[in-house]
Amino acid sequence: MAWFLHRFLLSLVLLWVVTTLVFLSIHMVPGDPVELLLSQDGGTPDRATVEMIRKDLGLDRPVYVQYADKIAGIARFDLGRSIVDDSSIAQGIGRRLPRTLELIAAAAVLSLLIGIPAGIYAALHPGGLFDRAGSYASGFAQGVPVFVVGTLMILIFSQLLGWMPAGGYVAFERDPAAHLRFLLMPASAIAIGLSAVVFRITRASMKDVLPLDFVRTARAKGLPEGHVVRRHVLRNALMPVITIFALQLGGLLGGTVLVEYVFNWPGLSGMLVGAVNARDYPMVTGVILVVSALFILLNLIVDILYGIVDPRVRK
Repeated sequence: MAWFLHRFLLSLVLLWVVTTLVFLSIHMVPGDPVELLLSQDGGTPDRATVEMIRKDLGLDRPVYVQYADKIAGIARFDLGRSIVDDSSIAQGIGRRLPRTLELIAAAAVLSLLIGIPAGIYAALHPGGLFDRAGSYASGFAQGVPVFVVGTLMILIFSQLLGWMPAGGYVAFERDPAAHLRFLLMPASAIAIGLSAVVFRITRASMKDVLPLDFVRTARAKGLPEGHVVRRHVLRNALMPVITIFALQLGGLLGGTVLVEYVFNWPGLSGMLVGAVNARDYPMVTGVILVVSALFILLNLIVDILYGIVDPRVRK
């Protein structure tokens, strides 16, 4: 229990560090966000209007006061309000975040269903046709950018074959079948590269564990090969897979921008791009903090899984 508490406290400290760095980075950006916002139509903003908006937003106060208010707001789960339309940042993120998480979760499930069995089979049959073909295919899949994959999928499955919609979004509660149809292609575009990573890590980790003494001992005892693979090999080989997979998922939290753009999926990445274009710094800060918090949470979950899978880690 003490080990888990220690990891949790470390995660909180890391989140505070990220919050501080994001806050300082935003305030180091040259230019007044209020002036930039008011001058987007090409005119020169009135000084009195600028000062009034700065006062309403609290931007006229010292930086350390703004920092203290930001930390206090985050502690209350209050991310502030947009300077563009005065909408709640937390509510906006709350509407879009589930869509991004759903996209990532669907891609994660697909990649695991493809990558782990394929990696196991390739490791158990080294040098075979499947092993060689899988190695070449995974290397190619990792090298192709996700927006290229998405564009090719739209060209083939939407334009040429007409099997799937090119993009868009329908709420699940409104039409479950249509929702899944719109979800399948963007999730598959992400899963192709992710499954290649899972395949290569699973294959390499399995090959490292298979020659070890405890595996040979289990086979010498006459245990069935399936039992040896499941209980002895796979359990030890999955630890690096869990680590790399969690890091890849964390990267996807901020890396789905192109996929959401190509397939017109209304997720968190599109919200971030819109906030950057509009110079909505509070919105940018809120989105980055939420993505960072989720990334830290994923790493905490990996640490906990490590402690469960291998009790030696807790020591």
